[in-house]
Amino acid sequence: MNIWIYTLHVAVLIGSALIGGLFFAFSSFVMKALGRIPPAEGIRAMQSINVVVINPLVMGAFIGTAFLSAIVVVLYIAGWGGSMSHWFFVGSLHYILGTFFVTAFGNVPLNDRLESVSPDEGEELWRHYQRKWTFWNHVRTTTALIAAFCFTMGLTAS
Repeated sequence: MNIWIYTLHVAVLIGSALIGGLFFAFSSFVMKALGRIPPAEGIRAMQSINVVVINPLVMGAFIGTAFLSAIVVVLYIAGWGGSMSHWFFVGSLHYILGTFFVTAFGNVPLNDRLESVSPDEGEELWRHYQRKWTFWNHVRTTTALIAAFCFTMGLTAS
């Protein structure tokens, strides 16, 4: 396998596993912890999280993995991926569609709506937000980890 393609494959594996782990933390305990505190405090905490998560490290890993996954898809379509490229193609689709797009069209609109509410007046929205946001977070966690699994299979089988 070409060293650049191999490096690309390792990068999408690391990126999808890293982002899957980040989302797993929210699905497994962060949202539960925020649900145990008074709604106004939970809203304030999540509003703060939604601001500080927009940083070069997280965005670089999140968007960078989506970008590199798109390159993997193009390489697969062009026939340049190697003998196990179907694993990388499937993993890339999972990451792009199930992690990146779900974030953009599921979680981010909910975050924007939460940002527009006053913490002291948003109890009803907070209950709705927690349920819907966590559902979409489960989806993107699962798809990021499926992507990491596919990338691992592609690397170990090639």
